[in-house]
Amino acid sequence: MLTRETPVQIDGPVGQLEALYLDSAEPKGLALVCHPNPVQGGTMLNKVVSTLQRTARDAGLVTLRFNYRGVGASAGTHDMGAGEVDDALAAALWLRARHPDLPLNLLGFSFGGFVAASLGGRLEAQGEQLARLFMVAPAVMRLGDEDALPQTCAITVIQPETDEVIDPQLVYDWSSTLSRPHELLKVAECGHFFHGKLPELKELVAPRLSI
Repeated sequence: MLTRETPVQIDGPVGQLEALYLDSAEPKGLALVCHPNPVQGGTMLNKVVSTLQRTARDAGLVTLRFNYRGVGASAGTHDMGAGEVDDALAAALWLRARHPDLPLNLLGFSFGGFVAASLGGRLEAQGEQLARLFMVAPAVMRLGDEDALPQTCAITVIQPETDEVIDPQLVYDWSSTLSRPHELLKVAECGHFFHGKLPELKELVAPRLSI
């Protein structure tokens, strides 16, 4: 199994996006991973993002993680909203162009949960049939009326119960008002960054990537 990611440059809306790509000899699907808030130091090397990437890799998926505009070697400056979703769309289209027939999974942590969710709606509107959306400790307060969720793929929300960054109750309330089917998984005694709980995160994600 291939384990070493390859640095790549992706043409983004405001310039080149820095990314890490991992192919697979016999790929079962695709995984695009979106990182947390860049203003608070979030990058594609975040440990939760890295855990999600490795989990997808171990499930036999081709993976791509990338830095939003203004992060690392990616061009541009932070937009903190639609711009990062535009960047994610460019990354998704880059991945899809290389693997036109494989099912696509979207995974996002914190701010990246908002990005992945909004991206999912955009891709579905363009005719993409997504496999699954994972929202990990997601910044649901950023989702506006213009951020339509995908309606046909499976959605898994994973929320730490002692999250000190995203108020868990905000996520629970959002989940309770979501009209479409989804699953909400709560992780007990776990903070936002999954300190000491990364193996449990992997255990929740891995079997759902294999479906």
